[in-house]
Amino acid sequence: MEYVTAAPHPRSEAVGSARADRRSLAVALLCGALGATVALLATRQQWSEGTTMVAGGPFPLTADGSDVTGVPAALAIVGLASLVAVFAVRRAGRVAVSVLLTLCGAGTIAAALFGASDRSALDEQAARASGDTSATVDALTHTAWPYAAAVGGVLILLAGLLALRYGRLWPAMSGRYERGGTRPRRAAAVDLDRPEDLWKALDRGEDPTGTGPA
Repeated sequence: MEYVTAAPHPRSEAVGSARADRRSLAVALLCGALGATVALLATRQQWSEGTTMVAGGPFPLTADGSDVTGVPAALAIVGLASLVAVFAVRRAGRVAVSVLLTLCGAGTIAAALFGASDRSALDEQAARASGDTSATVDALTHTAWPYAAAVGGVLILLAGLLALRYGRLWPAMSGRYERGGTRPRRAAAVDLDRPEDLWKALDRGEDPTGTGPA
């Protein structure tokens, strides 16, 4: 006796696909926004510290992430803007923006990891503090904040990869905001003897005299 397996209903498949699209969209938005926030906050924290000899004694030095490198913060801002721009473009434009978002995530990771072992910022501070251009920092240590910035970059990278994979299925900005999608409206009747009607017509972009566009 043979059993015939019923094929899934097309409507059920469509509903499942729509749910998957919404999940990928929600995850991408969460990862992109959270990643950019983490990267920006991490660059404002202390990344390294050390000492240099000034007047025969140790002088403490510290460097924030912004002192070490401005690349992670800049790429996080660009990545956040790219995430928003994904919904303003379609087709090839959406792919291009998704690629940019992915590159921002990868660049943030690379810059943060490179900054985790950087000592040039503290060496510059040591030279200024001691008045000796050849002075360098001593007892150099690094914090975990560069790695936190790298984690933010990973989240941005994940958002970009999701946009590349599922972005074509995501909704775009409503066509009513596009020039080509606007529908002409019929001009309302305007009483030329009533100033309020004249102002309302001008606000709508209409010519209250009926001789041409405002």
